[in-house]
Amino acid sequence: MRDLAGGFRYLVAGQRWVAGHGRWLGIGLLPGLISLVVYAAALIGLAYGADDLTAWATPFADDWSSPWLGLFRGFLTALLFALGLFLAVITFTAVTLLIGQPFYESLSEEVDRSEGGEVPESGLPLWRELWIGARDALRILGRVALYGVLLFALGFVPVLGQTVVPAVGFCVSGYFLTQELTSVALMRRRIGLTEQLALLRGRRMLALGFGVPLVLAFLVPLVAVFLMPGAVAGATLMVRDLADAAADEPSGEPADQTAGDAPDAAGEGPAAAGFGPAPAAFGTTAP
Repeated sequence: MRDLAGGFRYLVAGQRWVAGHGRWLGIGLLPGLISLVVYAAALIGLAYGADDLTAWATPFADDWSSPWLGLFRGFLTALLFALGLFLAVITFTAVTLLIGQPFYESLSEEVDRSEGGEVPESGLPLWRELWIGARDALRILGRVALYGVLLFALGFVPVLGQTVVPAVGFCVSGYFLTQELTSVALMRRRIGLTEQLALLRGRRMLALGFGVPLVLAFLVPLVAVFLMPGAVAGATLMVRDLADAAADEPSGEPADQTAGDAPDAAGEGPAAAGFGPAPAAFGTTAP
């Protein structure tokens, strides 16, 4: 419970930071507005076409009597739209971060600068950062799609599908949303996707405390746009503390990783992600 509350405190702290630096709020709004228009159009199209799509996918039910035909296809239509909304919530952040990469990276650097200490830089050209961000977003989207299909199937289970499954869906959304937001600050620290996920696995409740309230807030129209700059700031504050905690580990390794060099040896980790070796504080020996 303490980690859950801690994650929420980072979210609030990020919003407070942006509120105190109004210039960065304005800069951070534009990418969110562009993404909002695109996603709103896609969801409106899905809402209008979901009935036809459901009817096309279930021709075997054409001869069913009323009210069973209407109930069955209505249920499938609702599930289809819920799945689309689930994917929209998950991918909204990734797409917005990709569109606003230069803006959000500058915002994250300013948070580090204002809090004191080192201001890490990836040292990569913008095109390379965009390529790595897009590739990692697709890898995360693949994981999310697997969860989405599984939860969609479980949604047919009576009672379970209307109670437990939505709650699990929000948790999955919140966890990966946290990963996407912390990736801005972690990429600047030359931490690849494999180690990003390893870092968050060790603090799942912290990630859920940060991400789940954000997912719920994103369900309200326009809220996502205004919360995105503060969410990036809060994620940067979280990464700063996680980096300090990792540096304090006696062995210099993340709590849930037995060998910091193992991912690179397997062709994964920061080196495989195109960043080169990770900082020693995250369990990878620097050259």
